[in-house]
Amino acid sequence: MNNSLPFSLGRVGAIAGNAFLEAVRQRVFLFMTLCAAALTIGSLGLSELNFGASEAKFVADFGHGALVLFGSVLTIVNAVQVLGGELEHRTVLTVLAKPVRRGEFVCGKFVGSWLVVLVFCVLVTALLVFVLWLRVPAAQPGAAGEAPQAAAQGVGFGGVALAGALQAVKFGLLTAMVLLITSFAQTNFFALATSSLVLVVCHLQYLAHDAWHAGHGWGVRLGGGLIGLVFPDFQLFGGEEYLAASAGELLAPATRAAAYGVGYTAVFLALAVWSFRRREI
Repeated sequence: MNNSLPFSLGRVGAIAGNAFLEAVRQRVFLFMTLCAAALTIGSLGLSELNFGASEAKFVADFGHGALVLFGSVLTIVNAVQVLGGELEHRTVLTVLAKPVRRGEFVCGKFVGSWLVVLVFCVLVTALLVFVLWLRVPAAQPGAAGEAPQAAAQGVGFGGVALAGALQAVKFGLLTAMVLLITSFAQTNFFALATSSLVLVVCHLQYLAHDAWHAGHGWGVRLGGGLIGLVFPDFQLFGGEEYLAASAGELLAPATRAAAYGVGYTAVFLALAVWSFRRREI
């Protein structure tokens, strides 16, 4: 009966706000943020080692790697908790007993979950830029009033910020995929395990493209083509190539990658809504 109601952004916003507040109170958010921050700040302890001209790049790669690793774990665990926890504890029945559409419920959970990961990305990226500013002498303002930048050391501050923004887009896509899996999973453990496997497949999706173009046999090529079509390529959201350049140089490919991520996110979110509407609760 609730599905006959007109779609309301107000109800989506209310559900998203509750999901966001619930998620930031979870220990996993604090733990993952502290771990990423500790690894990023920990790069300062490597000052006694001589990395030469690649010092800034090492620090940037170190911090960005912490962002990708702990951000991925946070995204999966958080998305499973906000939807799977409601299903497991049957509290979803209380919400759906009110005038709330199932689509609004899923969309609200998506927005709230993604906002948590967005906050994580902003905090870790800002901390990484600050660490680079402290770590790299070339990042200090020059005597002639030049803008702070570490391009001389192989890292651009704008590129670091752009890489962090693209990871936020990727985590939004991963959130939609996890919500789709959780919408039909019978247990949270199955949702966590399957989501982790999907994350690995998306990072290795380029192998499917290779199988499609250079595979031996129609079966290998067809399988590679299907995997390449269904699963998004997380390698497109980059990392090192963005860290080593200014934001302006890679703005065009970054925009295409962001549009790619948003398109896939919309598809997987629509599938999650469809799957959740058909689920018996």
